[in-house]
Order: sequence, then C-alpha cells, then structure tokens
Amino acid sequence: MPGPKAKIASLDPVWSRICDEGREAVRNEPLLGALIHAGLLHHPTMEGALAYRFSLKLASGEMSEQILREIADEAYRKSPELGNAARADLVAVYDRDPACHRLLQPILFFKGYQALQSYRVAHWLWNEGRKDMSYFIQMRTSETFGVDIHPAAKIGQGVMIDHAHSIVIGETAVVGDNVSMLHSVTLGGTGKEEEDRHPKIGNGVLIGAGAKVLGNIKVGDNSRIAAGSVVLEDIPCCKTVAGVPARIVGDAGCDQPATEMDQLLGKGG
Repeated sequence: MPGPKAKIASLDPVWSRICDEGREAVRNEPLLGALIHAGLLHHPTMEGALAYRFSLKLASGEMSEQILREIADEAYRKSPELGNAARADLVAVYDRDPACHRLLQPILFFKGYQALQSYRVAHWLWNEGRKDMSYFIQMRTSETFGVDIHPAAKIGQGVMIDHAHSIVIGETAVVGDNVSMLHSVTLGGTGKEEEDRHPKIGNGVLIGAGAKVLGNIKVGDNSRIAAGSVVLEDIPCCKTVAGVPARIVGDAGCDQPATEMDQLLGKGG
C-alpha cells in the first residue's frame, strides 16, 4: 500500500526536519555529502535511515551489512513502536543535551543514541525468541559503541544516554520513560543470583556520571542520583541521593530532573 505509507511519511515532522537539516549540512560541508545522502537523504523514512545506520555500524566479518539491514527492516516493519521510541529518544537528546543543536546529530554522530536504537532491535529479536541473534547484536553494540545493554532489559521511551561510554544495563533491569543517564552508569546485580536481580528505574530519573545502582531495588519516579554514587537501597520518588553508599540528601529540586539535567546538589539538597 504505497499510497498510505507515502502520506504518513509526508506527515512526519521529525523526519522532515532531519532531511531539511541534512540538505543544509551538505551545503555547508560538501565533503560530508556522500555520508549524509547515504545515511539520511536517500531514505524515505526515518526507520529506513535507522536500519541503514544499524547495519553499517554493526556489520563485521561474521555478519554482513545486508543481513543486518534485513533484520532491522523487519523489526521496524513489524513493530512500529520501535520508530516511535526512536523519535522520542531523539527529541529527548535534542531537548536535554546542550551539545545537540540539530536533530540529525544523534543519528549520525552520537553513540549513545545509536547504541540505544541497536538495543531496541536486539530487544525485539529477544521477544521474537531469536535469542542468539539478539546476543550477537548485544556483542557488536558493546564492541562498536562501548555500551553493553542486555537484550532482555526493558527500557522506556524518551531516554537519553549522554556520552554513553561504559554504560552497562543488566538482564532484568527496567528503565522507565524520560530517563537521562550519563557515561559509566551501571545498572547491575550484586552477586550470582539468577532471578530478578537488577534495578528498576522509575520515570523521569536522572542518573549522574559513574553512578552504580546495584541489585533488585527500586528508584522512584523523578529522583536524582548524584555522580559517582553507589545505590544499594530503594529510593523514594522525588529525592536526591549521593555518596558511597548513597543516602538521601534532599528533594529532587525540580519536577522533572531528567529533563532539567541539573546535577548540582545544592538544589533541593
């Protein structure tokens, strides 16, 4: 049904803006013309561009770009929520990261965004029962981007992973909507237990750089975890925690810490 699809694509404001930015970028830097055309302007939809980027970055001598492209195209075709999540994540990065000035930047240049979209394809494979392929995607995502997210982990929409180096998210971890985390964050276990053993992060949580959240604990909605903290116990909603081990040092300081990105403990603490 090419008619409806074309109409939907024409009404996609996020993708339309990305294409406008891409054309402007080519005018400003012609040497990037081939990259931008291949990565963005050649594709009629954002999903197509994401599938291309996924296959290009994760291909190796063990798995061809063509096979990975077919996997990603199937995922986006069968699960429209993947495209919705990708748009929500993109807008989150644009809104919260002061280094992001255009929507095209995360798709082309930001490894946190690209790694998160790779995880989403791996998670789709996991849910389809294709666990070995999902493990392969996890491995290549870790090797390529330095971000290790187990494909069984559950991650909501509107998530920003800033800088993203050395992010680790375990198998039974759950991350809510509109969460922001910085580099070197670990959502891990505390031992060799095999059941539900990883953190549950609520909506709107801000996790500072280097923070470690360990065990099957709950972090309440709209809370803040200070950089370098080690969290071993539940955190109530709308609180700020800091330290090793982390302790409550005050309120969150604002209604939406993940959106405000204010990491100064003086606020609310």
